Amino acid sequence: MGTISSSGSTIVTANYSRFRRRIVLGIIAVVVLVGGGITTLVVTRSGNQPTATTAAQVPDAKLPTIGDPPPVLAALSTKAPVPDPKVLGGTLTPLVASAALGTDAEAQVVDVATGDVLYDRNSGTPVTPASTAKLLTSVAALTTVDPEQTLTTTVVAGANPGEVVLVGGGDPTLSRTAPSQSYPGAATVPDLAAQVKAALGGQTVTKVTVDGSLYSGPTVASGWGEGDAPSSYMAPVTAAMVDAGRVSAGSTQRSGTPATDAGQALAAALGAPHASVTLGTAPPGAKALGAVHSAPIARIVEQALSESDNMLAEALARQVAIARHLPASFEGSAQAVLAALKDAGVDTAGVVLGDGSGLSASDRLPPKLLVSLIAGAAGGGKLSRASAVLSGLAVAGYDGTLFDRGDEDPDTAPGSVRGKTGTLLGVHALAGTVVTHDGRLLAFAVVAGDTTGSEAAAEGRLDEIAATLAGCGCR
Repeated sequence: MGTISSSGSTIVTANYSRFRRRIVLGIIAVVVLVGGGITTLVVTRSGNQPTATTAAQVPDAKLPTIGDPPPVLAALSTKAPVPDPKVLGGTLTPLVASAALGTDAEAQVVDVATGDVLYDRNSGTPVTPASTAKLLTSVAALTTVDPEQTLTTTVVAGANPGEVVLVGGGDPTLSRTAPSQSYPGAATVPDLAAQVKAALGGQTVTKVTVDGSLYSGPTVASGWGEGDAPSSYMAPVTAAMVDAGRVSAGSTQRSGTPATDAGQALAAALGAPHASVTLGTAPPGAKALGAVHSAPIARIVEQALSESDNMLAEALARQVAIARHLPASFEGSAQAVLAALKDAGVDTAGVVLGDGSGLSASDRLPPKLLVSLIAGAAGGGKLSRASAVLSGLAVAGYDGTLFDRGDEDPDTAPGSVRGKTGTLLGVHALAGTVVTHDGRLLAFAVVAGDTTGSEAAAEGRLDEIAATLAGCGCR
């Protein structure tokens, strides 16, 4: 499974040079409506300036009738045929039961419009979900916290002159650079530092304290492996950090001391790189010196899902805990996510969570839950607030963790399959949506919990299942 980091959007600018040359060198007839007729205005070039002459008015001219334009993005047809469950089952079962996915791969396929189950293979049995567990965290965040809410990082005055306190608000995307190299729309340390400098009026900063007291409990989960934090995909979870715990902007490696790194980044931006940096808490009632705000929660959800960003997922889980007045810890976050899903009408039977990212080997859930969350977000019903889950799914052959998992077949071209990947040792999963060859929207999940072969073989078979659904008439 390949990954790619998106640092922004590509902007395509039209090239008008040929158009301009035609204006300068050619002759353009401009039609101007005047009263009940049409006047023809002929524009020609004379020397360096255009000149105009007006022809005789054409009486009683009639303009052609132009109808309404067709929609650029048409909705899926409600009359698109639904795959026949028996035919679909005969096609999918050999793929789901193949050796590449181990002996007990579980799967479910649901028609989003009707909610009918079209295919099921042991999808009610809890299994290790890997990063597909981020779907639970994302839905819980979007249904608990206002999707437009932002996360605020502040700096306040310290106890003594020259001392400042960086107060973490749980925003992992705060960036050392402006703009961020990893998270479009992220708040930046340079912006925060500029506010602090202005508030201090030129006073030299000698000490930076980092206050991460918003979070509590251990900074790593009990179900994580010894080498998980720090690694290229995870750092200890703290309320104050920069670049989601990366050792430097744009790096893949994460730090073992993300809170201290945040304080050092602020000190450098304040022009005081040698100021002491310590961990502590802000004095009660301290004067505010500056504040910056993250992108909205909905955007953070999209980034967490598309790139399978563990740090962002853990931050979202803690926001759910805070909103539900539970400790912002691994345990409190897990309790909050499950409670939020139950309140949203989601059946959480069989679910066990040890974290918010799916990195924990102790996490368990039935694959049918993944399908219900995706279908619920897509169907416009009780999970309509969770629509950012759909826009956050990686597009096969285009972006996120599926950027290199697609082909040029018209039935499975980019856009047909969108999904959330999941990978741990021996665990491979894919859950998402697919538009069939006939234009029917399906939600699906496949989780293989005991694979022993290569990662490439398991992912290849998952991709084959998704491609089969996309090309399916199955009638």
